[in-house]
Amino acid sequence: MRMVDLIEKKRNGKELSTEEVNFIVEGYTKGDIPDYQMSAWTMAVYFQGMTEQERADLTMAMVHSGDTIDLSAINGIKVDKHSTGGVGDTTTLVLGPLVAAVGVPVAKMSGRGLGHTGGTIDKLESVEGFHVEIENDEFIRLVNENKIAVIGQSGNLTPADKKLYSLRDVTATVNSIPLIASSIMSKKIAAGADAIVLDVKTGAGAFMKTLDDSRDLAQAMVNIGNNVGRKTMAVISDMSQPLGFAIGNALEVKEAIDTLKGEGPDDLTELCLSLGSNMVVLAEKASSIEEAKGMLIEAMKDGSALEAFKVFLKAQGGDDSVVDQPEKLPQAKYIFELEAKEDGYVSEIVADEIGTAAMLLGAGRATKESEIDLAVGLMLRKKIGDSVKKGESLATIYANQENVDEVKEKLYSNISISKNKVEAPTLIHEEVHFNK
Repeated sequence: MRMVDLIEKKRNGKELSTEEVNFIVEGYTKGDIPDYQMSAWTMAVYFQGMTEQERADLTMAMVHSGDTIDLSAINGIKVDKHSTGGVGDTTTLVLGPLVAAVGVPVAKMSGRGLGHTGGTIDKLESVEGFHVEIENDEFIRLVNENKIAVIGQSGNLTPADKKLYSLRDVTATVNSIPLIASSIMSKKIAAGADAIVLDVKTGAGAFMKTLDDSRDLAQAMVNIGNNVGRKTMAVISDMSQPLGFAIGNALEVKEAIDTLKGEGPDDLTELCLSLGSNMVVLAEKASSIEEAKGMLIEAMKDGSALEAFKVFLKAQGGDDSVVDQPEKLPQAKYIFELEAKEDGYVSEIVADEIGTAAMLLGAGRATKESEIDLAVGLMLRKKIGDSVKKGESLATIYANQENVDEVKEKLYSNISISKNKVEAPTLIHEEVHFNK
């Protein structure tokens, strides 16, 4: 088998066999296939696409390129959730304890974030003492006992994907649905879940800006999951503005606590109930979405979701008293209000630019070496469609620096006010299921 022949075959739009896909992934991971040949192959995929079988084969070849996590010792159907990213995306912090409270085992492998705010682990480390450095046996024991635990990502999970993504990043082949879908799904499958609920974002703050592109990506990932034996579905949700009000690590933990009490922002609550209901159904703890949603609402009302969060934090060394005393979370030295300059209605909040403003405060990482300030961030006071009076706060800035002029300028440039009433955007566009 020669790589040049496989490049030509894909260039001509023909389907590669399972053996041929395995040869490519294995050869590239080992260094037997050079970057220039792999670049030619990814560009051929970019233009010719991949069949359903090829996508499944590529995904599993990347899964088998490194470590896989065996969760078979955990009782029940393990359901994972993956979001394609966004601004103020606090869903994991809420969903984990929420679905754990109704008996769904959540064995979560999470990472640190590059970008607007930290990843799930960074956010959780806002709680003093919380850590994810636990052995696999301890991880499995905690999930069996408490229905929830979070561990850091293994360094040798899907090394083929890491190497291939770095190449795609510098060869203009990132925006290929088959390659994106295989990349995401390889990590989820290697992490050991039995079933996967995907939160695919769409809009200005999302990787996929249009509903059509988001739908294509969602369907590709759902089909891959089901084709390799994982029950998978997706929810397409709006990211034309930040989700919830909080953007920043400790601020998002506080918002997650409020949401678990049933007192969180409407949009964050709605999305968590939608994703959570699907997780409960895939875990076979409820026979319908309506039944599952009722169970989750009851867990918020009766305090069991909040209790599950406390148990989870304490089990991994965290100070669980922050749940009742959130003022114990890291606090910023300075608080500034961003005052509206005119009356009207909020017509646009450019999500990714608002995220950049939070990063300027130190809430996120510009590079892997950047230090995150867990206390800083933004709290939106208005969302799209809300009326506002001149002088009223559009957002509160939490900072550990005295001068936030650059941040204010960024926010004013990306929060628009219209004289005419504006409708709030639809949050959940549609669900995507297996297209056999």
